[in-house]
Amino acid sequence: MRFKLIIAFVDETKTDQVLDAARKSGAKGATVINHARGEGIEQAKTFFGLTLDVSRDVLLFLVEEHLSRYILEKIAKVGEFDTTSGTGIAFKIDVEDAIGVMHQVKELTQELEDEI
Repeated sequence: MRFKLIIAFVDETKTDQVLDAARKSGAKGATVINHARGEGIEQAKTFFGLTLDVSRDVLLFLVEEHLSRYILEKIAKVGEFDTTSGTGIAFKIDVEDAIGVMHQVKELTQELEDEI
């Protein structure tokens, strides 16, 4: 079984919604890294020399490759990545090898067998 890693940088107010959408779309779990910082087209505003950042979360989803595009599209829609500026981005990369995912492989295999 082949996997993709979906990496999403999400406004922290959207984290739970994006996680729910990913799970409903076939993701079996995620790793969340809280309080990341990033900068897009527009630089963060400052107030008396203090930067006013919106906190971001980094979400990592290791997903089966055939589900990866579907999951990516669903989280982009829920996170409003293409419709609202500054809400986040997501992309996927190939995973050459993964260890510790046998429980996920078994569950995905069972789901495929149930569909057939």
